[in-house]
Amino acid sequence: MSKKKVVVSLGHDALGYTTTEQWDAVKVTARALADLVEEDYQLTITHSNGPQVSMIHKAMTELRRVYIDYTPAPMCVCSAMSQGYVGYDIQNALRAELIGRGISKPVSTILTQVTVDPYDEAFYEPTKVIGRYMSKEDAETEIKKGNYVKEDPGKGFRRVVAAPKPIDIVEIDAIRTLADADQVVIACGGGGIPVIEQKHALKGASAVIEKDAIAGKLAADLKTDELIILTSVDCVYKNFGTDSQTPISSMTITEAKELMEQGQFEAGTMLPKIEAAIAYLEKVPGGKVLITSIQSVKDAVKGKAGTVITA
Repeated sequence: MSKKKVVVSLGHDALGYTTTEQWDAVKVTARALADLVEEDYQLTITHSNGPQVSMIHKAMTELRRVYIDYTPAPMCVCSAMSQGYVGYDIQNALRAELIGRGISKPVSTILTQVTVDPYDEAFYEPTKVIGRYMSKEDAETEIKKGNYVKEDPGKGFRRVVAAPKPIDIVEIDAIRTLADADQVVIACGGGGIPVIEQKHALKGASAVIEKDAIAGKLAADLKTDELIILTSVDCVYKNFGTDSQTPISSMTITEAKELMEQGQFEAGTMLPKIEAAIAYLEKVPGGKVLITSIQSVKDAVKGKAGTVITA
């Protein structure tokens, strides 16, 4: 019997919000991922990077303020940095956990670029807030450079970047080759490094890609058996956060779309996960999506927890 191929999408809870939090968090995450390996899953892992890329952007900006000879790092470079150090921590923690269980399996991180459309509407209405709080003067400087800023009353101004839709995963062939060789692959971290095709060259874009959107695309491109989205809740809920909150154990694409129309899923949290699930299942109708937490995933893959979405 062949192994089940799965893309696992890790949220913020799997990584923490600071460097030291991440060291501790990835150990817990590694145990959950190793449980899946023991259940005979072939893993391709993607992850969020919101706090990490914001921290890097802030650090590189401050470096330029202190040492004027340094050139500020563009968003695409900050994204690449976050992929590198988050992937480094995940792969080392998972490798150690697997070896501790007597499992010898390569774990590697692929620095992944994802093409975006330069005319994507997201570039005209940026929504992703990143980096440090700025004074009004610094904000005006950013605006003069062509960047967008947003005021947080009482705190200051922060830069805002676009979140365009992913088009193609540039390194998909390398990812597929390693996955087919039954290796654990970490790819498309933070949504991937957004790039724009210019003839034969790839130019980094000042943007971030929604990590749930790339998880759905990665699973579709690899034609995996499952997409597992690990988040902060044990399952999807109807009327979440209210007295009538009800867990949803399973639903179809049609039912998910109906709940979306009812406004059941919050735009910044659960909605992107449901949209990713639908995008994947429309390309791989025989697949399955599981949404749950890291703490519940071991039971969820056995049908004892989580929310399952099918075509």
